[in-house]
Amino acid sequence: MAFIDTIKEQAKNNKKTIVLPESMDERTYEATEIILKEDLADIIIIGTDDEIQKYSAGRDISGAKIVNPLTDPNRQKYIDKFVELREHKGVTAEVADDILSKDYMYYAALMCKCGDADGAVSGACHSTADTLRPCLQIIKTKPGTKLVSAFFLMEVPDCDYGDNGLLLFADCALNFNPNSEELASIAGSSAESYKVFTGNEPKVAMLSYSTMGSASHDDVTKVQEAVRLAKEQYPEYLIDGEIQLDAAIDKKVAAIKVKDSKVAGEANVLVFPNLDSGNIGYKLVQRLGKAAAYGPVLQGIAMPVNDLSRGCSAQDIVGVVALTAVQAQQNI
Repeated sequence: MAFIDTIKEQAKNNKKTIVLPESMDERTYEATEIILKEDLADIIIIGTDDEIQKYSAGRDISGAKIVNPLTDPNRQKYIDKFVELREHKGVTAEVADDILSKDYMYYAALMCKCGDADGAVSGACHSTADTLRPCLQIIKTKPGTKLVSAFFLMEVPDCDYGDNGLLLFADCALNFNPNSEELASIAGSSAESYKVFTGNEPKVAMLSYSTMGSASHDDVTKVQEAVRLAKEQYPEYLIDGEIQLDAAIDKKVAAIKVKDSKVAGEANVLVFPNLDSGNIGYKLVQRLGKAAAYGPVLQGIAMPVNDLSRGCSAQDIVGVVALTAVQAQQNI
């Protein structure tokens, strides 16, 4: 069974309510039709009557709940909560009212904060910043989390690396040039996410162009320090590095380059040193290796909210909604 099919089965077993704020995109309705047909989640779509009518043509979304942000009976509740949370930043009732009329992601975040939804998915026609900003302001970070980061679960066909071709790549979407402390946090969060989604033991490789001191540079030192911090802060997980990609996933290469490592040659969680390498890496594997790429999935927010690539398909949205539902089940 493919990884995403396993996730879908988990989503079905304890259905959650996921809100989709991008009513101005046809892919939202195509995905909703599939989600409802497969019974993966209860769906809320935020949009005006005109938006729903214009973009949903030909799609059966009768099982979804439509929330018009201009006439919703809960609107005042969300305005009041918005002011409560952001009054110290100058948000008045008038400001909140104006934002909620224009930015549906804020509306979605407030629905989650007030317990009217279990999670949200956005980004098909909005930037990551526009998806993340309302979450950080309204939902905020998970207690004890030092950093919000993002990952992709990569499923490579006919591949023996990782767990039979399944690997987690982080951070490929959010943090530009994380320092050692931030890399350590990404490693810990990614290990937890991998265990939750797959049930397998995470083996985390902190990637570099150097393996165990084979090169000397500030970029290498950054990763070495991140490894030290990660091992100290997350002793429950297997984390090692700095290590080159081939030594991280290939046992034959690891036997030559690395001694006495429980991660080398068997890594299933790959932590990239910066966003350049992470983003390029996942897209190379996706395009050249014909891998399925599920994400970007956000980790570290108090409730599950996930971003989409603006080039996503309706099936991509379905997959991310299923992942979000499983996160909501696990409260991560």
